[in-house]
Amino acid sequence: MVLSATLLLLLLLLLGLWLLWRQPTSRGRLPPGPRPLPFLGNILQIDPKGFLKSFLALRDKYGDVFTIYLGPQPAVVLCGYKAVKEALVDQAEAFSGRGPVAIVDPIFQGTGMLFSNGKCWKVLRRFSLATMKDFGMGKRSIEERIKEEAQCLVDELRKSQGTYLDPTSLFHSISANIICSIVFGERFPYHDVQFLQLLHLLNEIFTIVSSFYSQVFELLSGILKHFPGTHIHLYSKVQKVKDFIIKNVEMHRKTLDASSPRDFIDSFLLQMDKERSDPQSEFHEKNLIHTVLSLFFAGSESTSTTLRYALLLLLKNPDVTKKVQAEIDRVIGPHRLPALEDRAKMPYTDAVIHEIQRFSDLAPIGLPHCVIKDTRFWGYHIPKDTAVYIIMSSVLHDPLHFEKPDDFYPGHFLDAEGNFKKQEAFIPFSMGKRICIGESLARAELFLFFTSILQNFSLGSSKAPEDIDLTPRENGLGKLPPQYQLCFLPRQGE
Repeated sequence: MVLSATLLLLLLLLLGLWLLWRQPTSRGRLPPGPRPLPFLGNILQIDPKGFLKSFLALRDKYGDVFTIYLGPQPAVVLCGYKAVKEALVDQAEAFSGRGPVAIVDPIFQGTGMLFSNGKCWKVLRRFSLATMKDFGMGKRSIEERIKEEAQCLVDELRKSQGTYLDPTSLFHSISANIICSIVFGERFPYHDVQFLQLLHLLNEIFTIVSSFYSQVFELLSGILKHFPGTHIHLYSKVQKVKDFIIKNVEMHRKTLDASSPRDFIDSFLLQMDKERSDPQSEFHEKNLIHTVLSLFFAGSESTSTTLRYALLLLLKNPDVTKKVQAEIDRVIGPHRLPALEDRAKMPYTDAVIHEIQRFSDLAPIGLPHCVIKDTRFWGYHIPKDTAVYIIMSSVLHDPLHFEKPDDFYPGHFLDAEGNFKKQEAFIPFSMGKRICIGESLARAELFLFFTSILQNFSLGSSKAPEDIDLTPRENGLGKLPPQYQLCFLPRQGE
C-alpha cells in the first residue's frame, strides 16, 4: 500500500514536471528563447559574470528580441536601438509599466515614483516633475546652485595639495548636495559625519543592487528570501536611509509654512493636507518616503559615478584631456566660473562628456519594464504584466550607430567640421514614458562639475595610461568603475 502511494506521488511529480517543461510551448507566441528548467527557468544559461554577458550571448543566438525565464516567470529581452525605440517610443503606453526587481520590491512594495505602476506612478511622476522644476530644474537657479557647489569642490581639491586621493566621497558629496538642496532645502558640509554616513550607505546600497548576488536573487528569490544573506544587509542599510528621511520629514512638518514651501518635501506635505479627505489619494507618508528615497538615490549616484568614470577615462586618454583644457582656456579662460551657456561654444568638451556617458554605460540592463496590456510586438504576443528587460548597453554600443562601439571615441559626437553631432541612439537616461526625470539636472551637473575641475587642475596618476584598468567593479543593474586614486595639480601659473 505504501509502495503504491509512493509510486502515485512519484507519477504525479513527474507529470507536474513534464507539464512545467512544456509550459513555454503553450505560450508559444512569446519571442523565441532557450528552453527553461522547471521552477529554475534558464539558470543554466546565466553566465557567472552576470545577466549582461548572458543576455548578449543569447542575443547572438536568438536575435534582438527573445524570451528568458528568470525562475518560473518569463521575461522578454530587447536589444539594439531599433527594437528598444519601437517598444519605448512607438508603443510607449504599452511598455510603460515597471517590472519586478526581486531584491528591492520588499522595500518599495509598489509605492514611490520609481517602483509604482498605474495611477500611483502617473500622479507621483507628474507631481515630481512639476515640483522639481519649481525648485530649480530647468531654471537659472539650479545653475547657480551647481556653480556654488563646483566652487566648493575646487576649494576642497586645492586643500589636497596634489596628494593622491580616491574621488568617490567628494563626488558623492557634490551630487548629493544638489539633490539635497531640491528635496531637503539644504546642503551639507563635505566632512559632516552624518552626511558622510548617509553617502556611505547609499554607495553600499548601489553596490549590492549592482552585484551578481542581486542577479542570483532575481532567479532564486522564492528560496533565498527565506534565508540569511546579502539582501538582509541591504534592507538594514535602506532602513537607515529611510530613518534619515523620516526624521527630516518630521522636522519639515513642524516648521511648515503653507504660504511658502521651501522644497520638495514641503510641497508633498502640503499636497497631503490638501487631499487628506480623499481615501484614494496617492499623497500619503509611504509614497513621500519612497519617492524621496528614489530621488535621493538616483540623484546622487548617477552623476557621482559618471564623474568617477570621467576622470578615469581622462587619465587613460591624456590627449583628450589636453584638447578639453585647450577648449576651456579658449572659451572660458582661467578666472570666471563655467556657465551652461558655454556648452554651445565647446563642441569638443560636449562630445567628450557624451562619450563618457555612452562608454561608461551606467545602467547596462536598467530597471525592468513590463507591458500593461496584451501587446503585439515584432510579430509576437507579449501577455499583460510580462517583464521586459531593456538592454541599454546594446543601444549605447550599437555598431549601426557608433563607429567604434567598444572604444572610447569622442568622434562619435563630432561631424567632419568638428561641430557637435547628436546621435539618436544616445539614450543613457532611457526613453519613452519612463525616461529619467532628472536628465536636465544631470546634464547640467556633468558639464559644470567637469569643466570646473579641468579649468583649475591637471590630473595625475601613479600609473602609465596603458596600465590603467577600466574593468568595472560591479556590472549588473548598475555599473561601478574600479576604485582608483589620482592627484589634482593646480593649473594656475603653468
